[in-house]
Amino acid sequence: MKLIVGLGNPGRSYAHNRHNVGFRCVNYFGRIHSIPIKRQQCQARIGIGEVAGIKLLLAKPRTFVNLSGNSVKSLLRKYNISIDDLLVVCDDLDLPLGKIRLRSGGSSGGHKGLESIISALGSGEFSRVRAGIGRPAGAGGNEDIIVGYVLSDFTSQEAEVVKSAIVTVADAIYCVLTQGIVAAMNEFN
Repeated sequence: MKLIVGLGNPGRSYAHNRHNVGFRCVNYFGRIHSIPIKRQQCQARIGIGEVAGIKLLLAKPRTFVNLSGNSVKSLLRKYNISIDDLLVVCDDLDLPLGKIRLRSGGSSGGHKGLESIISALGSGEFSRVRAGIGRPAGAGGNEDIIVGYVLSDFTSQEAEVVKSAIVTVADAIYCVLTQGIVAAMNEFN
């Protein structure tokens, strides 16, 4: 079984925030592959299904982005899934809006959700798909501006770019599942 985790914040007020791109990607992937994500388990909303003959667990932690690690760790343990079979989907400030980047492991790159997962698992050696949300102009390292930005909604023009990126992320996830992370990196990076 493989675990695909989308990062985001629970609740309607956050639904269209930049920080919820991970949720939106996993929702879309679940929808096009007929895997409803409705059950509650391990502090996450989950769905179980199969894609291309591969059993999948789709999850959206309900702990807020910055505290996602314990939920992910619990799901891996409960379903006896190896860290090698974990794929995390999240937003990325340092990628231009709509661009995606796949990696087979590494650091958090400053993403608090990835930091939480790395801390809980004791390793950053899991695959991830990052969807670019761009960095706010003039923010530099100003944490207040960055927090306000990631918790804001996309403009209508940005929303169109993001819709296209979500479709690309779903294609990339399918490629990871069927051909592996290296092939997906070669195709989508």
